[in-house]
Amino acid sequence: MFASLLILAAQIAPVLAPNITVPLGPAPRRVEQAIAPIEKAGPEFAAACKDWDEWDKPAPPVRIFGNTYYVGTCGISAILITDKAGDILIDGGTDKGADLIAANIRSLGFRLRDIKYLLISHEHFDHAGGIAKLQRMTGAQLVSSPAAAAALNSGVASAGDPQAGMNAPFPAAHVDRVIREGEMLRLGDTIVAPIATPGHTPGALTWHWGACDGGVCRQIVYADSLSPISRDDYRFSDHPEYVAAYRAGIAKVAALDCDILITPHPSASEMVARFGGSKPLVNRDACRDYAADIGKRLDERLAKEAKH
Repeated sequence: MFASLLILAAQIAPVLAPNITVPLGPAPRRVEQAIAPIEKAGPEFAAACKDWDEWDKPAPPVRIFGNTYYVGTCGISAILITDKAGDILIDGGTDKGADLIAANIRSLGFRLRDIKYLLISHEHFDHAGGIAKLQRMTGAQLVSSPAAAAALNSGVASAGDPQAGMNAPFPAAHVDRVIREGEMLRLGDTIVAPIATPGHTPGALTWHWGACDGGVCRQIVYADSLSPISRDDYRFSDHPEYVAAYRAGIAKVAALDCDILITPHPSASEMVARFGGSKPLVNRDACRDYAADIGKRLDERLAKEAKH
């Protein structure tokens, strides 16, 4: 199946060409004394956190690269992208985790009111539960995929979500803008591209942007969870169109220009080890490897369903 995934990635790459490499704005001047540099803050994160850690366990913020910061908890990611025109926050953790995210942003010296956009990976309570609180704290616009908007506005997973009914509702937010694949979110010199990657949820998005530090620029991908997890009575094989869209999303991730991979659950991309320095932060194969692993897990799930 990995070979077929690569073939599909090659087939869709020309269609996705505008999204594969996100254009960069002017490279910012190198900050001589960067806030929470990964060389120092990364090992502090690795010392405080463990793989698959608690969702609401406080974690120190880390400057991943350039204007991109990790401001989430030990178990749930939240990403801050800063720009002179304002800032972008991706994911809000749980309702409780929102306070930890806000505290990390403040500790870096950034102001909550400078956040102009709130973005979401997918519409589940562990990543979107804190969005309503953060929306009140920041006054930022919430940007969502069309398929995730109703769930974010209501706090209830949609009927098409493989995990619908599994979890309690989360605080409802207000979607201000719907964005579709092929559009770009622009704020000052920052350009962030949404990529539709349904599967884990119907409205899941992967986010892609470029960041520079001095003369070095990197392509950063915040790839959605994409794991084939569901309630007990859900069968992916009963929804062939959904599975086809799922596979297409996996192939898109495999095809991305990707230097640094980040994921909504840090351990899904070995972020504890990579922040700590025991594994490389920059890996040109990371997105392809991540996609291959997800594709394998989907194949295994479908094979299991075929036996029952």
